[in-house]
Amino acid sequence: MAEERIRQALLYENLGDKVQCHTCERRCLIPEGELGFCASRKNIGGQLYTLGYGDISSISANPIEKKPFFHFYPGTKALTIGSWSCNFTCPWCQNYDISKSPQNIGKGQYISPAEFVELVGQHHCQGTSVSFNEPTMLFEYSLDIFDLARDRGYYNTYVTNGYMTEPALEMLVAHGLNAANIDIKGEAEAVKRFCTADVNVVWRNAALAKGRGVWVELTTLIIPSINDAETGLSRIAQRIKRELGVDTPWHVTGYYPAYKFRNELYIPPTPVSTLEKTRAIGKAEGLNYVYVGNVPGHRYENTYCPKCNQPLIKRYGFSVTEYSVGSDKRCPYCGEDIPIIGPQVPNLNKIG
Repeated sequence: MAEERIRQALLYENLGDKVQCHTCERRCLIPEGELGFCASRKNIGGQLYTLGYGDISSISANPIEKKPFFHFYPGTKALTIGSWSCNFTCPWCQNYDISKSPQNIGKGQYISPAEFVELVGQHHCQGTSVSFNEPTMLFEYSLDIFDLARDRGYYNTYVTNGYMTEPALEMLVAHGLNAANIDIKGEAEAVKRFCTADVNVVWRNAALAKGRGVWVELTTLIIPSINDAETGLSRIAQRIKRELGVDTPWHVTGYYPAYKFRNELYIPPTPVSTLEKTRAIGKAEGLNYVYVGNVPGHRYENTYCPKCNQPLIKRYGFSVTEYSVGSDKRCPYCGEDIPIIGPQVPNLNKIG
């Protein structure tokens, strides 16, 4: 393993003959020479080290809509990176080839923070995104690229399960985190059973991020028999309204069989009708922006004015095809304020 990928971790404490990691809410107690749950951090000589600093499994220039962000710098691109492993155990993982491969930590492409930020410009991107697997695995690296990117005028985003500790989240914000798309994988029982995690931590972090000025969008992968009960979806929508506000975008996305749910625990894909029903639930609970995802060309990929219902941003997949929000961030038809972060989209009627 290349030496540059092994860096002392920033958030941990010594507890007798073990160290406790404070990067995520698993707060692993790690004996000498052992790894934490995610295998990305190791106790070496009584100090905690991250083993995957700058160890990149995947890199690509993506439309910001792919994250998905629909109200944050629409029509722009983010240079997106991922690493290896995860701190959740979701058996449906859509990126399991990297998130379920801790054995590959240290085997990716090393990209220094300075090199990465240079690549942002070379790929004509307007910002960064840490995504693909859980970005908290790249916590220390994220802080360094965020600093450099912010200095260059780029935005910084996370696509995350939201399970970092409060100190970790505060550090990300302090170093320039601008937006986070956070997974709400279901209600407490499903998240505990399938992800071995406490969903209340995720809600806490979503509210904390928003309170610190981070733009927050939420995503729920709707999985038949796991988290598609109408009563549960109603409670999620109510909690979004209560804790994050009616203008918080909620992406309800279609699941496709993957990882353990593709074979031994097979669950079929999400019917489009279930996604449409979920959107209707969110709207009935008072949410202004609920989007159907993973169904390219669906009318509910578009942004509608919550007051007059005129289509304001039309999309096809990850492309913005029409953009009608004025530079004043208002609906041109009725004057309603529309929450859009970032400058007006260029080439008003056609974004490729």
